[in-house]
Amino acid sequence: MHNKKRIVVGISGGVDSAVSAYLLKKQGHEVIGLFMRNWDSLLNNELNNENLANICPQEQDYLDAQKICQELGIELIRKDFIKEYWDYVFSYFLDEFKNSRTPNPDIFCNKYIKFSAFLDYAIKELKADYIAMGHYAQINFDEATKEYQLLKGIDVNKDQSYFLSQLSQEQLKYTIFPIGNLTKPEVRIIAKDLNLSVANKKDSTGICFIGERNFKNFLDNYLPAKPGKTVDIKTKKEIGTHDGVYYYTLGQRKGLNLSGFKNPYFVVDKDVKNNILYVANENENGWLMHNNCLVNNINWISKDKPKTIKCFAKFRYRQSDIPVKLTFINDNEIKVKSLQAVRAITPGQIAAFYLNDVCLGSGIVNTIEK
Repeated sequence: MHNKKRIVVGISGGVDSAVSAYLLKKQGHEVIGLFMRNWDSLLNNELNNENLANICPQEQDYLDAQKICQELGIELIRKDFIKEYWDYVFSYFLDEFKNSRTPNPDIFCNKYIKFSAFLDYAIKELKADYIAMGHYAQINFDEATKEYQLLKGIDVNKDQSYFLSQLSQEQLKYTIFPIGNLTKPEVRIIAKDLNLSVANKKDSTGICFIGERNFKNFLDNYLPAKPGKTVDIKTKKEIGTHDGVYYYTLGQRKGLNLSGFKNPYFVVDKDVKNNILYVANENENGWLMHNNCLVNNINWISKDKPKTIKCFAKFRYRQSDIPVKLTFINDNEIKVKSLQAVRAITPGQIAAFYLNDVCLGSGIVNTIEK
């Protein structure tokens, strides 16, 4: 990429994408900003008389994105991907919750929206050579295998390769991560030196369509509360009630509506069919620590899948690398054997696999085994 290229940068309204755009422009490329609008709160009728700004800050983000592009002297295009987001991300999110699993919509937003619908629009409609995003990750082309590799970002505290682990060779081929070799403090310094208006803007947290508000209140608009029994798994006695088993995740302690007990309770199992939440207040490791699970919906970034491989896994973002042995049952299912017990592996979570700094791919935890 030594000569001038036409690059469409996903401008989110935050500091990371702003600095990404700046670095590419500084390198002499033709840079175009593209702001994605993925959610329409009014369209989906879930405002409940709350202020829109308290639900999804994307309108403020759009104003920030406009200001960023003015400051950098680049064009900004606004594009709706609302239907695609509903079809490929939110519907999956709801289906998983209905089955009392714990989905990660951000990973599928990357797979189907940012690096699919966005990529297609940038390449086909805007005639871009590449797209760029402000993720803390890196891409390497391996001359030996003639394949692209997804690498961890230099900043171990901000590395986002976990969220990108469902990307394909074709998606990586057209993607640039300009800040993957920088730390967050370094990105902030660049933004401050440029006097960018978002230099001190705090990082966004949570999922856009939920924003900062109560998760249960949001979900109740789509999956109405279905109260049921909370049962002590050891004594088999009912000790309380819950709002619906899909609201809870394994290991959860807060929000169980259980008080007055000597030891605090935590979630250990869920019976979706009978709407029963099972809890325990002793032997936490015995209930929550597991070594084995089956993972499906496999995305293996390299073309060649091994039969077995010793590598590392993450079952949630920012989790330390866990040594594992993978055995491919077929192209779409892996048995994962952890060499150390892992707390609260949860169906629906993404298991991402690594060999040193290379992300090998990922899949969805389907079942947990002792």
